[in-house]
Amino acid sequence: MTMREAYELLYNATLVVIGLLLIACLIRAIRGPRIADRVIAINMTGTMVVIVICVLAFLMGEDYLVDVAMIYTMLSFLAVVVLTKIYMGIYREKRRRAEKEGDGHA
Repeated sequence: MTMREAYELLYNATLVVIGLLLIACLIRAIRGPRIADRVIAINMTGTMVVIVICVLAFLMGEDYLVDVAMIYTMLSFLAVVVLTKIYMGIYREKRRRAEKEGDGHA
């Protein structure tokens, strides 16, 4: 076994492990239980997808995949920021409603 074959085997094993971790993150994103868990799982999923794209870029020798990974990183970051903003709006609205209900009963 040459050194190149050993590295290819290592990278393929890395892809399998990251694939399993991606499945675990997707399960966490679906099941929750809290919205914060879901947002963190989505962020982790985006990070692992970028790692997969970079490993594939190295294995296939395609430089353009690194550019795709950088664009995906920016989109993933923006998605997490938007989800966090939505979550904070929902949280503030629930808190505002709870305060109004508390004032009405007193």
